[in-house]
Amino acid sequence: MARHIRFDRLGGPEVLHLREVDPGVPGAGEVLIRVEAIGVNRADAMFREGGYFLQPGFPSSLGYEAAGTVEALGEDVTGLAVGDPVGVVPAFSLNDYGTYGDHVIVPAAAVVPRPSGTDPVTAASVWMAYVTAYGALIDEGGLRPGDHVLLTAASGGVGLAAIQTARRIGAVPVATVRGPSKRQALLDAGAAHVIDTENEDLVARVQEITGGHGVRLAFDPVAGPGVDTLAEAIAPGGRLLVYGALDPRPTPLPNAALYPDLSTGMFTMFRVTGDPERLRRAVAFINAGLSDGSLAPVVDRTFDLGDAAEAHRYMESNAQTGKIVLTVDHGPDAA
Repeated sequence: MARHIRFDRLGGPEVLHLREVDPGVPGAGEVLIRVEAIGVNRADAMFREGGYFLQPGFPSSLGYEAAGTVEALGEDVTGLAVGDPVGVVPAFSLNDYGTYGDHVIVPAAAVVPRPSGTDPVTAASVWMAYVTAYGALIDEGGLRPGDHVLLTAASGGVGLAAIQTARRIGAVPVATVRGPSKRQALLDAGAAHVIDTENEDLVARVQEITGGHGVRLAFDPVAGPGVDTLAEAIAPGGRLLVYGALDPRPTPLPNAALYPDLSTGMFTMFRVTGDPERLRRAVAFINAGLSDGSLAPVVDRTFDLGDAAEAHRYMESNAQTGKIVLTVDHGPDAA
């Protein structure tokens, strides 16, 4: 038997419960992973409470990310072997698979090699955030050395990954934060500039930082009416990519009446994880960064698998800077 986090109804963290389940055997194109660590993401909480683009069927599992070792392979799986250290990337539906467990089955297309020397907690912190950052900034956003990129709500896992990703290619990350409490943490993480939007004028500061040119790319998880302000901070010919909806209000076409010279769009990480060639490039970039130290996930706090509800409460408090990870204790008798 395996231990999995499941829930039977929509609601707050209290609906999450640890249960013993039969993990089953991997079918064709599937892999059984002995899990050591699990990345916790906003998408997990949104799925749990019914605010995600997918609605769960009950009983439901959850979780997009994990790190562990291969325990069994289904038919037609190539390129992996039992015992391989691996990571699980978000490349599946939460209605079909989930990673909140000590042994989980996932599609082989979502399993990637873990770089030598990368511990499970680090490996479980990587894929959602860094594939999103790489896909939006480089693969789709075309960010280049010397470009300024504006990263809003930058103290989360994706924001911190985007700071490091921009730094790795020689771009200039400009981070925003609400209030002064996380300013130093963002500077320590590599932000070239930090704008406190509660106490500073965003557009004026961007113009000052960029010598009046504006940023080439803005990467935003908030959406809502605030995109109008972001549009004013973007250089002519630049781009706004929205990848979340922390603000539930409608998101207008930025300054449509003024017809600004910029392109806008929504970005989803699944564009990368659902395309084998794009995912291959992303994994190569991220693994190289992990190996040379230029990409280093910031882990705020770890919780035991059985404390998943408490981990969700902590995430929803917005107190963290960086990633929250669940760890799995297999006990002294585990192989």
